[in-house]
This record gives sequence, C-alpha cells and structure tokens, in this order.
Amino acid sequence: MTKKIVVIGSGFGGIAAALRARKKGYDVTLIEKQGDLGGRARVFKKNNFIYDGGPTVITAPYLIYELFELFGKDHRDYINIKPLKIWYRFVFEDNSYFDYSNNETEMQKQIKKINEIDYIGYKKLLCFTKKIFEKGFTELSDVPFDRPIFMLQQLPALLKLKSYKSLFSLVSSFIKNEKLRRVFSMHPLLVGGNPFTTTSIYGLILYLEKKWGIHYSMGGTGKIIESLEKLMNEVGIKIIKKNEVVKILNKGVNITGVKLKNNQVIETQHVICNADPPLVYEKLFEKKVSNLFFNLKKSRMDYSMGLFVLYFGTKKKYNDIQHHTIKFGKKYKEHLEDIFENKKLNQDISYYLHRPSATDTSMCPDNHDCFYVLVPVPNNSSSIKWEIEGEKMKNLVVDKMEKDLMPGLKENIVEDFFLTPDYFEKELNTKYGSGFSIQPKFSQSAYFRYHNQSEIYKNLYFVGAGTHPGAGVPGVLSSAKVLDKIL
Repeated sequence: MTKKIVVIGSGFGGIAAALRARKKGYDVTLIEKQGDLGGRARVFKKNNFIYDGGPTVITAPYLIYELFELFGKDHRDYINIKPLKIWYRFVFEDNSYFDYSNNETEMQKQIKKINEIDYIGYKKLLCFTKKIFEKGFTELSDVPFDRPIFMLQQLPALLKLKSYKSLFSLVSSFIKNEKLRRVFSMHPLLVGGNPFTTTSIYGLILYLEKKWGIHYSMGGTGKIIESLEKLMNEVGIKIIKKNEVVKILNKGVNITGVKLKNNQVIETQHVICNADPPLVYEKLFEKKVSNLFFNLKKSRMDYSMGLFVLYFGTKKKYNDIQHHTIKFGKKYKEHLEDIFENKKLNQDISYYLHRPSATDTSMCPDNHDCFYVLVPVPNNSSSIKWEIEGEKMKNLVVDKMEKDLMPGLKENIVEDFFLTPDYFEKELNTKYGSGFSIQPKFSQSAYFRYHNQSEIYKNLYFVGAGTHPGAGVPGVLSSAKVLDKIL
C-alpha cells in the first residue's frame, strides 16, 4: 500500500518537502491555512501593485531548479530567474554609499576609497569564508544532525573555523574600517540573527553570494511559488487551502493522522511540518508525550527578531533607488541590542528597502514604482502593542526614507499597508511573532536546533526556518534535502 504523507504549511520548505516525498512515491497531501501558498513568501496584490510578502533575495537558484529536474522538467518552462548586477547598495549615516556586487574591480576601488589596507583584509576574509562554506554548506547543509556523536565529530573542524566567534568579531579580525565591518557582517540579519551574537558559521553566506550571485525572479518571488504549485498539481500532490491543521493525532509516539479546522480527519503514516516547531509541540498534539530533556532544550531557545514591513506604491519613479538598498542608522550595535536584548523600539532605525520595479516593471502600473521596506524590531516577547505602535512606526519609516533617500515621498505614495510581528504570530503561527523562528547562534545551530526528525515522535518531521540548517531560501530548501535523506 502506498504510504501517505501530510505536509503542514506551504512555505518553500513545505513545498520542496512535498515534491521530494512525491518523487519517492508517497501519496502527498499539502495543507495550507491561507487561501494562497507560500507562507512567508505569499503575494499581496492591491490596485495593480504586486508585493512579495517575504523573501526577495534569491541565492543558490540551483536549489529551486532541482525541484523541477526531479520530475524531468525544465525550470525555464516555468520561471525566469535573473542575476542582478548590483546586489545591495549600503547607505551610511553620512549618506555615503557602497555598491556591493560581484564586480571585483569595482569592489577593490570602493574598498580602497574607504580604507586602502582593508582590501587585503577583504580578500583574506573571502578565502576564510570559502573554507566555512565548504564545511558548513557543501558538506553539512543537507545532512541530518540527529545524533550527538555526529555533532561531536564536527566540532574540531568547526572550532578550527572559529565558529565560537560571532560573525562581527570574525569580520573585524580581517577588516578595520567600521563601515566595511557593517557591510561584511550584516548577513545574519537576513536569517534572523544579530551579527554580534550569531556564530561565524553564517559567514558562509558571504561566500555563497560570491559563488552563485544574487538573483531576482521575474514576476517576483511569488512567481516561483506559483510555478511550484503548478508542478505539484502536475505530479499529483493534493493541495488543501483555506483549512488548518488544528490537531496532530497520535498514539503515544506514533502519529496516526491530522484533524482539520472543518473537523475532517486525514489518516497518515507521516507528518512533515513546515510550521514553526515550538507551535507544533506546544499546541497541535491531541495527546502530548513529555520528554524532560527536550522540554529543557525548548525552554532555553532564543527567538529571532520581529519584522515591521511597510508595502507601498508611488506615482513617481525613484530611478536612483537600487533593487536592494540597506540604510544604516547612526548606531549599529546599540540598535541591535535594543532589538534582541532590551526588547524596545528605537527611533534610530536601520532598514532594508526593496524596489522590484527597478528590474521588473510588471510589478506595478506604468510610470509608478513599488516597494517594501523592512525594519528589524523586537519580537512579541517585548509586549509591544502594535495596534498603537504600528502607525507610529510607519510614520517614522516614511519620514526617514523621505529625508535619506526619496524626496517628496509622502506626497507620492498612492498605496500602502503594513505588517507587524502580530501578523507573523497570528497568521503565520510563529512563536512571539518572530520573523525567522529561532536565532542562528552556535548553541542553536545544527544538532542544537529543532531536529528534522522529531526528538519525541517517530514519524514527525520538520522543514523550514526553525530546523537544520536554518532560515533563508537556501536554508529551508536544504532542510527538505535533509528530510529526503531521512525518509
């Protein structure tokens, strides 16, 4: 008899896991709470403006192409992913900027302009992050970390690669200028971590970008989700939308099925959760099985920051704004401490501005521009009342952008709405409304994350940001490859 698998959640990790399980011959049912697929990568459409809900930076696109190739399909028949020339424009507090790209001649010129000696340090940093990449990504990103002995076997190599250091500390050992230190240590923020506490293992992102570049999917990241949904339909995966798993049914440590919000029960031999692991363990089990060691592990977890995201369209084209812009505030470390440690809002914000219409005019009406601006904020363990603070934050962000980058912005906005950590907690079911599940600290990496195969239940599995190898599109797609090996 064909074995059944139920996949809860349709983010990149859930979709990839569903496709890989289907390739193995399983009868796969994917269940999504929302009316559309994508999870954090959902799409919002308003008045002919198209806004990607979440991930906008595509790296290692081969991980996406693999999903089509599993079934003998050519990804070019489904999606068009293009490399960007300028990856990020970093704008500093004095309004000077640095264009980060794969053009090494330009990189050399810009680094030397800021600090002549740091170009040597930059080259050494690249060489070191290549070693981290070869160990952390090439060798370990798609293998299960489910046994303590396997983790112990990796420790000598990880210590040699200085994984006990924070990424900011590692970068600072090669780079002396404060502006350049920010540029080359900001990557943990893309996966929910503080550069001052995130393990330097995540320096592999720096080399990963160098190896494969940064890309954009024409039609937006949502176009990838749409194409993967088409593929799932073609290969016989059953998709249930607008319904939610409210209970996972079990007899002791064995999963027997799931119960949906409409009271439908689906019997299954396996459940794959693309949902946030703490939510699953705390709220979804009909009959919980207790495990003292696991409860201690779960109780010590630190969660990523929250996100305030403002989506807006303008009747003016801002041609000077790059596809990706990161604007630093005056304070960096202090601001991050307020977000991660002090759990309070700060007026001196840094933000990430995404302008897809710089590359793809189909994302908005003619002679208009569309944007989203993302501001790291404390997660909901802070008890911030976003029904009060949301509008204040929106006004602060618009004021900053108008002053820093986009003259006349207020009078040119024709469409806007925003999301706060409340959306992540209530709609995406993440603990504390965190944007990226648990933080990517060393004590929460690899074996120390939530395992891809449950530590408690025999036939329960996890993919996505909260499990190994971690958040970000390459991370969650790799988590499905880990699960492929476990199955």
